[in-house]
Amino acid sequence: MGNADSKLHFRKAVIQLTTKTQPVEATDDAFWDQFWCETSTTVQDVFALVPAAEIRAVREESPSNLATLCYKAVEKLVQGANSSCPSEKERHIILNCTRLLTRILPYIFEDADWRGFFWSTVPGAGRAGRLDADMDDDDDDSRPLAESLLLAIADLLFCPDFTVQTHKKTGPDSAEDIQSIDSCEYIWEAGVGFAQSPPLNYVHDLNRTELLKLLLTCFSEAMYLPPSSESKSPNPWVTFFSSTDNRHALPLFTSLLNVVCAYDPVGFGFPYNHLLFSDHREQLVEQAVQILIVTLEHEAGSAASAALQAMDTPTSPPDMDEQEPAGPNNLFVNYLSRIHREEDFSFILKGLARLLNNPLIQTYLPHSTKKIQFYQELLILFWKLCDFNKKFLFFVLKSSDVLDMLVPILFYLNEARADQSRVGLMHISVFILLLLSGERNFGVRLNKPYTLRVPMDIPVFTGTHADLLIVIFHKIITCGHQRLQPLFDCLLTVIVNISPYLKSLSMVAANKLLHLLEAFSTPWFLFSSPQNNHLVFFLLEVFNNIIQYQFDGNCNLVYAIIRKRNVFHQLANLPSDSASIQQALQKKKKKPGISRTSSTEATEAMEGSRPAVPAEPGTLKASLEATPGIDKITEKSQVSEDGTMISIPHLNSAVTTADGGGSTIGGASDTESNSERDPEVLSWKTKLPLQTIMRLLQVLVPQVEKICIDKGLTDESEILKFLQHGTLVGLLPVPHPILIRKYQANAGTAMWFRTYMWGVIYLR
Repeated sequence: MGNADSKLHFRKAVIQLTTKTQPVEATDDAFWDQFWCETSTTVQDVFALVPAAEIRAVREESPSNLATLCYKAVEKLVQGANSSCPSEKERHIILNCTRLLTRILPYIFEDADWRGFFWSTVPGAGRAGRLDADMDDDDDDSRPLAESLLLAIADLLFCPDFTVQTHKKTGPDSAEDIQSIDSCEYIWEAGVGFAQSPPLNYVHDLNRTELLKLLLTCFSEAMYLPPSSESKSPNPWVTFFSSTDNRHALPLFTSLLNVVCAYDPVGFGFPYNHLLFSDHREQLVEQAVQILIVTLEHEAGSAASAALQAMDTPTSPPDMDEQEPAGPNNLFVNYLSRIHREEDFSFILKGLARLLNNPLIQTYLPHSTKKIQFYQELLILFWKLCDFNKKFLFFVLKSSDVLDMLVPILFYLNEARADQSRVGLMHISVFILLLLSGERNFGVRLNKPYTLRVPMDIPVFTGTHADLLIVIFHKIITCGHQRLQPLFDCLLTVIVNISPYLKSLSMVAANKLLHLLEAFSTPWFLFSSPQNNHLVFFLLEVFNNIIQYQFDGNCNLVYAIIRKRNVFHQLANLPSDSASIQQALQKKKKKPGISRTSSTEATEAMEGSRPAVPAEPGTLKASLEATPGIDKITEKSQVSEDGTMISIPHLNSAVTTADGGGSTIGGASDTESNSERDPEVLSWKTKLPLQTIMRLLQVLVPQVEKICIDKGLTDESEILKFLQHGTLVGLLPVPHPILIRKYQANAGTAMWFRTYMWGVIYLR
């Protein structure tokens, strides 16, 4: 009954605010206290009792009242932070103000005229001078409301008996004491830079979650800005919060990272335990990972270069002196790039792998195990860890532990390939694999046998993790939807990068690669767009790498090439005159195949495949930024004899094709004449790297045919046995240098990641 009365009082206060035509004085505490002192409202209550229409009405009709409400709420948070809110009543006020600001801020951000409000003077409110009255800072009067709010949130996240366990019987009861607390001693969870694991306290977890929600809402101003303006200037909320002005930056970064990586959603493993008990830690983990990925933001590539610099120079552990001059100004990126202890890397990697594998868990009892929903945020965090901290990337690839990350990524790719509304998940997963494939160790690790049985609708095979990757990539290309077509180049680039290190492909994977070549090399497909020939070049490079560097163990692929030898002969004799091109393009409408312009045409019915489904209504309206072409996001590196990589400079005037030549940017229009295409076709046709494969066929086809005739063989296992013990030493052309296309950060991908990240957070 008391709670109902409390809600009624709160609702009356909201109505009074929306109906008052005259400004309410900031000094009228009796009126303003109705919003936080006399109420007992949950965050759900606040969202229900403060409708969006009424917030907008106050914003338009009584702007001074909305300004004063925001100012007074921030003032209460600052007072609470200064006093360390020793009483239950003060904590209650803090939570109410937190919920109210979380509700109101989006309506400040959505109006262009209001966006600067928190960064400027509050009319008639005395502004931050009053908020910081207890501080001896000469700049008090110039501190914007946004900074006061952010600093108060940071203080409150390490407030004894409110968000952290006190180390004393009674917490500090004055501003001086709270300001003198060393928050590095109050880190929320053991892990990186902190050994003690504080006892779980669900009240503290709930309070932290509320404050982090408000913090995330502050950061969300980026969602309300046009992409063009947002990309030109950094998010001021994130910039200030991750600067040296925030004395809690280090312990907060460590707390967020440790809380995420230490979380085990399964707990003690009792079936259905998640239905019997509330897991307050899960809500905190979800907010923590979202805050992490938003704050780990950098501008103009400064973080990436700083991380590389940190890799090559002696560094202090992240729990030491935070005044290290090297590295980016964003302290969250700075600390992440400086983590270097192997035990810390192991803790992070095992934590992320445990969480990403959680949705893959199979049990005999349906729905008996909790399944997390924030795996997209975890993928973004893993991406940022690998991108900003190269030592972490090398640690990931040092052992087979990388496969614990690979399998869930491939699972998500396969699961999302037919769902148009999950195209962002497809992109982030492929980008991660592209980043990993730029390192030799990734290809080497993929040779480990794949023995897990993760629930995926793919053909059954016995083989390695490389086979799993190729089978799923094939499925994405042949059974995905049209919005995945920009990823074809990326998918094949990953396979090219790993191909020199693949010791033994299964027959299933070998046939999938040949099927892709068969589909991509049809004349109508090759001539329908100037870029389509790139896909053939990529696949030929894969075959050449395996033949030249891993011939001995790849009898399955050699056999598949021999069986499909007509595909290579047709490529070598591809017609390039206008009449033939016109004839091939006419067949396009009649012949099913893979198309970059109409992927709804199925190639052939494949085991376990399901057609792409249309996106749910409304999900396509929130569009992602266009992803840059493969030439923009990779740089070529040649592997020298000693294993080191030598960077090959880009050609500025053209897109570098897979064969090393150049082709001009831009798609062919339907009205482009075939005669104009003739020289272009001739230019890339002469560069098709077919010599190695043709030599292989020239040597092996007669031998295989002779054995089949002499011994009357019809069983392919005997042919495979012959190929397994065969050799081409001295018969093939001189091995070409291994060419690796490494991921290269640029403004285009940074913008894509930013829009994708906020899209994920908004939908979650």
